[in-house]
Amino acid sequence: MNIVFMGTPEFGCKALEELNKKYNVVLVISQPNREKKHGKLIDTPIASKAKELNLNLIQVEDINKEEDLIKSYNPDVLITAAFGQYIKSNILNIFKYKINIHASLLPLHRGGAPIQRALINGDLKTGVTIMEMSKGLDKGKIYAMKEYQILDDDNSTTLFEKLSIIGKDLLMESIDDIISGKNQGVIQDDSKATFSKNIAPEEERIDLNKNSKDIINLIRGLALKPGAYLEVKDIKLKIYKASYVKDDSNNKPGTVLKIKKGVVIKTLDGAISLDLVQLPGKNIVNGIDFSNGQKIFNLGDVI
Repeated sequence: MNIVFMGTPEFGCKALEELNKKYNVVLVISQPNREKKHGKLIDTPIASKAKELNLNLIQVEDINKEEDLIKSYNPDVLITAAFGQYIKSNILNIFKYKINIHASLLPLHRGGAPIQRALINGDLKTGVTIMEMSKGLDKGKIYAMKEYQILDDDNSTTLFEKLSIIGKDLLMESIDDIISGKNQGVIQDDSKATFSKNIAPEEERIDLNKNSKDIINLIRGLALKPGAYLEVKDIKLKIYKASYVKDDSNNKPGTVLKIKKGVVIKTLDGAISLDLVQLPGKNIVNGIDFSNGQKIFNLGDVI
């Protein structure tokens, strides 16, 4: 059984590593390297893992132009995990079996940002679905599913890690039954579908005119990448963790209420404490350490 694996972020690395122990992974496909470190492009996590495992690797701008190359590997099974490109029928039809690891409880959170949106929306639970790849956006049959109860201290980074482990285990538990035909899958109920589009850059900016809970959930959903931010004096201050502070004052949202031993800022229904922050070009620090040397917040200012 020849497997082609498509993925880009860290989410699929554990699944790829486990698949390689048991099956013949003939090709790994990832998106091009776009992230830079010290001015140089670095490998996507999947590209890095493929190199570590000495697997054949290609990185492409448009997977749908690689039909002949993929066919040359005589593949039987396609497995995807957060690949990040729309795969057309000409590619899907190459494979006898098309399996996707999706980080939500389908049909909820179809789309490209299910983990982030689950946190931003304040969902109490999420999970992983092993599903059939099809033409529609995450519309394929469901082969297996496992729930995860979201913890108060979860953010997108911790949730990606936890769901990647669940996804790896669930895939390995179900793949043989899918290939043998024992697991035929269940058709999704489209009437219950919700959609989680990718995070737009303008969504990263924190709006202090919102409720504290919504602000905190946005921060959780974007931590540690790309990170929600407050714009203060033309400085984008990344906020990676915040907590609710009760405040019944009549101050306007955005009013700086405290700058010693932590920074507290008024919201629509209370206030938030900035617990984990990062100035541009600096290290991430806790809120108390930040307040000791910060010069961008003044008590009573409205930001």
